[in-house]
Amino acid sequence: MKVLAISREIPPVDWSSLGDLLKEEARSLHALYQEGHVREFYFTSDGEAVLILESPSTDAARSQLARLPLVRDGKITFEITELLPYSGFERLFPAG
Repeated sequence: MKVLAISREIPPVDWSSLGDLLKEEARSLHALYQEGHVREFYFTSDGEAVLILESPSTDAARSQLARLPLVRDGKITFEITELLPYSGFERLFPAG
């Protein structure tokens, strides 16, 4: 299943003092990508991370994201949402 994960900062965070942790975060995200857990990653204009994961469940996705240093250190958390296939085209092509 596809899972949408949007980061949320847990204040207060002094991002200017986290250079080494942010490098570790990038390495960990790269590992999740290489392992096939994270498929896409973006930042919003507000600086939140947006990840698309491939996962058997939302609990499994949450477990993978818990490996990230910023999550482990209590700097961020993620809102997790299961993504479902778009079914709107069925309105154009009724069954029968």
